Amino acid sequence: MLEKADTLGGTWRDNVYPGCACDVESHLYSFSFFPNTEWTRTFARQGEIRSYLEDVADHYRLRDRIRFGAQVTGAEWDGAAWDVTLGDGSTLRARYLVLGTGALHEPAVPEIEGIERFAGSAFHSAQWDHTVDLRGKRVAVIGTGASAVQFVPAVAGETGHLTLFQRTAPWVLPKPDKPIRERTRRAFRRVPGLRRAYRTALYWRHEAMVVGFLHPRIMRLAERAVRLYLRRTFAGDATLRRKVTPDFTLGCKRVLMSNDYYPALRRDDVTVETAGIERITEHGVVTADGVEHPADVIVFGTGFRVGDGLGRMSISGRDGTKLADLWRDGQQAFHGTTIAGFPNLFTVVGPNTGLGHSSMVLMIESQLNYVLDAMRLVDADGAVAIDTRSDVQHAHNADLQERLGAAVWGSGGCASWYLDEHGRNRTLWPGYTFSFRRRTRRVDPAAHELLA
Repeated sequence: MLEKADTLGGTWRDNVYPGCACDVESHLYSFSFFPNTEWTRTFARQGEIRSYLEDVADHYRLRDRIRFGAQVTGAEWDGAAWDVTLGDGSTLRARYLVLGTGALHEPAVPEIEGIERFAGSAFHSAQWDHTVDLRGKRVAVIGTGASAVQFVPAVAGETGHLTLFQRTAPWVLPKPDKPIRERTRRAFRRVPGLRRAYRTALYWRHEAMVVGFLHPRIMRLAERAVRLYLRRTFAGDATLRRKVTPDFTLGCKRVLMSNDYYPALRRDDVTVETAGIERITEHGVVTADGVEHPADVIVFGTGFRVGDGLGRMSISGRDGTKLADLWRDGQQAFHGTTIAGFPNLFTVVGPNTGLGHSSMVLMIESQLNYVLDAMRLVDADGAVAIDTRSDVQHAHNADLQERLGAAVWGSGGCASWYLDEHGRNRTLWPGYTFSFRRRTRRVDPAAHELLA
């Protein structure tokens, strides 16, 4: 296994900003084959999730199989195997290549005029600079994504003043988070069936949400309840309520959860600024209305460059076809796992495997089962490789786009990171996780070509 960083942990290693936590319940955001009875909160914090991943690695002795500090820069199929190039110029040869680069690990920092002249500290939430003391400082937060909803409440109480620059208000729902008591953990330890029943209940509760995402009319009914919640929360401040009320259908963008985000915005030392940013000066942020907002520190909560990691690698398949060229008009794969023209190449969390309603761990496990079955099929046939038929992949993606267009993500009136520059949703799976698992339980030989 090749890992570009010096330690394991992925997103839970990189994101160490104040308040960092998961928005899926701990007992669902964990591997089915490695349950953890010791989760201390309903929604685990960053440190606890990273510790869990390290426990998994230690249990299966994975560290001995990981080559740290090895960044893959390219790969080329030569008809029999993959020649993989690393950042130091060295190469490896592999029969199979499984790319688990993830989708949300490249910070997206907007190109704002004058940022290089800013005299203070500026950093992205995924590259949090803990050497910067925010106490008493004037802090400008640019962006209102999932990370900002977590770190803004965590730092608002210590800054001198915090100005939140918001282009689009997100939907933020209450988070049913609480500590998991020791007696509950003890019960999970002593009665494994109890923990399994709890996980199953969580699973089906999340699956039930799919109906609203696929049928916008139902989601708009749920939205009425959320609007009522906003009216109660901001009962004494109609101006702020208007600022934080989204202008798109609930679910069109990722639905966020927090119990302290809205209270943080109501603080006297927090300002929500909705005017567009024109430029950054040495001393602050200038908005389109000409006002300069003084700042000592700028924090970008502007999310990530979704799925760019694979596109920036130099990956060449059959007949020298480059993946970057193939995906120039939009990423696509078959079940988000195989790509026509790229034999024995598999992508984990590939195109259209993302979820807006449940745990990505469920999708990852389904994909890896599919990868293993593909390898078994190749070995059983005595073939050299397996490749997806291009016509099958095309039909699969046409079906996905038709279903996604009718769902709330395509008809909810927003421009989200789910959509690519062509307006197509290359991110989400338009359905239930059990339907994806059913499709990926076995590799269909008719959908592929076995190469001798």
